[in-house]
Amino acid sequence: MYLKNSVNGRKLWYLCFSSAVIGVMAYFVAKCLLAGIAFFTNLFYQQKFSFEEIHPGLNGQHLYYLFIPVIGGIIVGVIARFGSAGIRGHGIPEAMEKILYGDSKIPRRITFLKPLASAIAIGSGGPFGAEGPIIATGASLGSWIGRHGTFESRDRKILLAAGAAAGMTAIFGTPLSAILISIELLLFEFSASTFVPVAVAVGTAFTMKLALGSGRPVFEMDHIPLVLNENISVYLFTGVVAGFAACVFSKLVFLVEDVFEKLPVHWMYWPAIGGIGVGAIGLIEPRSLGVGYFNITDALHAKLLLGSACLLLFWKLLSWVIALGSGTSGGTLAPLLTFGSSVGLIIGIITNNFFPQLQVSPEICALVGMSAMFTGATRAVLTSTVFAFEATGIAVGIAPLLLGNSAAYLISLMFMEETIMTEKLARRGKHVPSEYFHVKL
Repeated sequence: MYLKNSVNGRKLWYLCFSSAVIGVMAYFVAKCLLAGIAFFTNLFYQQKFSFEEIHPGLNGQHLYYLFIPVIGGIIVGVIARFGSAGIRGHGIPEAMEKILYGDSKIPRRITFLKPLASAIAIGSGGPFGAEGPIIATGASLGSWIGRHGTFESRDRKILLAAGAAAGMTAIFGTPLSAILISIELLLFEFSASTFVPVAVAVGTAFTMKLALGSGRPVFEMDHIPLVLNENISVYLFTGVVAGFAACVFSKLVFLVEDVFEKLPVHWMYWPAIGGIGVGAIGLIEPRSLGVGYFNITDALHAKLLLGSACLLLFWKLLSWVIALGSGTSGGTLAPLLTFGSSVGLIIGIITNNFFPQLQVSPEICALVGMSAMFTGATRAVLTSTVFAFEATGIAVGIAPLLLGNSAAYLISLMFMEETIMTEKLARRGKHVPSEYFHVKL
């Protein structure tokens, strides 16, 4: 028994050392991805070489902006066609597929092509976030190291998940939710031998972020005095609505994807065709372009009026559905957070207008909506709850979050057979476990 424990201990040390290396690499890759997005945004929309962070839709509108997403789509299509088709999509389903059916082996070229294609897609106005691509890239880093060491299949799975979690931490600075998402969506189990290496990778990436970046929450909120009475039903209702909306939005993506699959042209041209819709919508609603983290922050601070929140929700959703359905490269988390925070804010504003005596907080409604939309689309209920806390830095919304996320999870379970993360795999006849939590002693 002692000999067995000694061997397992040495193996775990080796895994943890490799995970720490992955954490460092994932941090720098994440920084490169963000710099790439800024570079291509400046190049496409300002015609200058700069790494300054700008938003494509907030520096005036010009008719030629209509064609920028098309140009980006053409480039992404060429990269996918002649580089690797694995860059298409939002990244997490592809990582899940490699864990479940690909022996946790991701082609090395994905490590370079995925962030490049995503930077071009988002920099040219694509309505995506950076988190999906960096999760996929981090997973590719973990897989690459796992293939070049004396690692077994299960070890490669752990390293792949460690890279994905480290990448998410480097972008959002949310270490606990990054660990949870690796458990709920990638590892499909929980044990010390899987948890510890992932925690080491995440802890390393977070340390790098604190030392070289910023320790402030990405969607930092001011302290909100929360009054809980009958209004808890409003927060619960927000979770229900967000859960329903997540089901509808997820289905819309795959309906649009089905439309693209019926087009009599090669799939490499689909991102360019989708870019026409993205560009046209961008002229109508500039806030729909790019990552748009400021949209989430504005909703969480209740800085949007009712009409503005409704318009942002409609146009950003339409742009995202078209772009993601076209098979381009980009993340889904930031758009989902935008939709959810907008839905929650709308409910909070309307409730305060008609029932002011309930003292509903629009900010908390936006927070619950943001988290519940994430839950409804992915069913990663623990990740969604912890992420909302880590990303905003406030604890007063824990009770509404727990209720809202639970409601969204139950709604998703009742009205969606698959999630936005598993639908694509299910369509290929590949089963994804529905129960992720297993304890191995």
